[in-house]
Amino acid sequence: MKLTIPILLLAVLSLSAVPVPKEKPGRSNAVKEQVLKNIEADYQAYSKIALQIWKYAEVGYKETQSSALLQQTLREQGFDVQVGVADIPTAFVATYGSGKPVIGLLAEYDALPGLSQQATPEKSPIAGQDAGHGCGHNLFGTASVAAGIELKKLLAASKIKGTVRVYGTPAEEGGSGKVYMVRAGLFKDVDAVVHWHPGSENRAMMNNYLANSSAKFRFHGISAHAAMAPERGRSALDAVEAMNHMVNLMREHIPQETRIHYVITSGGKAPNVVPDFAEVYYYVRHPKKDDVKQIFERVVKAAEGAALGTGTTMDYEVIGGTHDLLLNETLARALQRNLDQVGGVTYNAQETEFGRKIQTSLGFTVPPLTAAATVGKFETREGGGSTDVGDVSYVVPTVGMEAATWVPGTPAHSWQAVACDGTEIGTKGMAVAAKTMALTAIDLFTTPNLLQQAKTEFKNDVGSYTYKPLLGDRKPALNYRD
Repeated sequence: MKLTIPILLLAVLSLSAVPVPKEKPGRSNAVKEQVLKNIEADYQAYSKIALQIWKYAEVGYKETQSSALLQQTLREQGFDVQVGVADIPTAFVATYGSGKPVIGLLAEYDALPGLSQQATPEKSPIAGQDAGHGCGHNLFGTASVAAGIELKKLLAASKIKGTVRVYGTPAEEGGSGKVYMVRAGLFKDVDAVVHWHPGSENRAMMNNYLANSSAKFRFHGISAHAAMAPERGRSALDAVEAMNHMVNLMREHIPQETRIHYVITSGGKAPNVVPDFAEVYYYVRHPKKDDVKQIFERVVKAAEGAALGTGTTMDYEVIGGTHDLLLNETLARALQRNLDQVGGVTYNAQETEFGRKIQTSLGFTVPPLTAAATVGKFETREGGGSTDVGDVSYVVPTVGMEAATWVPGTPAHSWQAVACDGTEIGTKGMAVAAKTMALTAIDLFTTPNLLQQAKTEFKNDVGSYTYKPLLGDRKPALNYRD
């Protein structure tokens, strides 16, 4: 990887909403332009890393090779890397610099099970592979590392002062990796955190994500011959089905913003054997963390009732739990300014043909391909998913963005997203994210008023709430994908 140390002096890009010290005109813009050129110069090296992680396609807490590759990249650039933090083998914290401010960058790298797909515009799973990067975390982690390295260059050249930290955060997809890292106090001295997420458009992230509690409910019965001695059996599968039925009836009597999903992960082995074990995996989501707690308790009661009614026993294991995402408008507006400067992505003829085939496969009306080149306006939206970034946002001012790594209209967690993530359509969007994150972090390092205003907003929003993880004191669920 080519390294170019910027030699221009830093200054501050003033924000209309935030009073900042006066600086000589053009100094900050010149430094930012150099950072943009540096990332562009190293684009091929970062693309190679992202596509290698795409090939690894390792699921939550199993991202051994993916994590190691990012760690190695950071070590080679002079970062001090601490591995196995928060009792998670694939989690790490990479640090460069000293003193304040401390600016954190989040890096994810876990894949999703059941989404194996080649980098082609037709559905075509990779033989012998189950998982795929349907949420673009191969791009996520790499862009954050790229931004971190650019900030390290500035620190090394004494153009900015402070500390940059890249947090390697495993198992975002249901494993709540960041929750354990927050619980371990790894963010307690951080002044602000910047993150991003792959998507189908370019915008500052101002949408609320849902709080989430998840658990695996396990029922234990008595096996017997299903035809010759059914009266001697007690079906664990009956208990799962009874629980699911009661929860489905409960949907009428819970807040309409609630989302409840489940999959039966074990339901017996043969129809003529009464199952003595069955398991169902549940997610409970709501915009407010307190409501999630209450609704989850009702789901537990349904499980207890199902066990009582079927003559079985039940235990459950909390797998994950995440807070809703606390938005910071001060930081989001600063990020939006930098995203406007960076701009979106454009596709060449080959990528355009690929993209059109992807869009055709979706089967519904989609925005034009040229929408990937535009930057969305600043606006607040309703969200439907969940993220463990929410827990980070409740302990430190946090800002995020979305970059167009999939052709417009592509949904996350789809084979189409996996296909785009394995091509330059994905890596071009990744470069947009790396550039925007680096520029936003520069503002945080060099504009004390911006950081102070963000902290004031954060304190007002958190109020008297004292952070407490929704997953309690359980240890990381390192085998939740098994």
